[in-house]
Amino acid sequence: MQVTVYDPPMCCSTGVCGPVIDPVLPRFAADLEWLKQAGVSITRYNLAQQPGEFASNPIVQHLLSEQGLDILPLVQVEGHIVCRGKYPQREELARWTAVPLAKSTSPLTLLDACDTDSNCCGGSGCC
Repeated sequence: MQVTVYDPPMCCSTGVCGPVIDPVLPRFAADLEWLKQAGVSITRYNLAQQPGEFASNPIVQHLLSEQGLDILPLVQVEGHIVCRGKYPQREELARWTAVPLAKSTSPLTLLDACDTDSNCCGGSGCC
């Protein structure tokens, strides 16, 4: 499975730099890392640093010439555009790539799972 992200012009490859960081960018970077850990191949291009990649993809080039920078970020899965103009949520990425979302564990479940006989928490009997 291949996911390709065409980012708008940013100061670095992830946009997580500079004096003002859009809070969406670290979340999206973490979501891409999560996909990578699940075996999905991730390629990410930044218009400011890799303009040739935008020009060499006829679909991206056409959309940029017709609609401008507002289409960025643009996300492709297996060469098909699945999202443009915003960074998708993890749930969307999971659906498009068929990567199952892990069930979250509530703090109560974590406490219930503590083995009080093992003194795993310094003898307090509670994690």
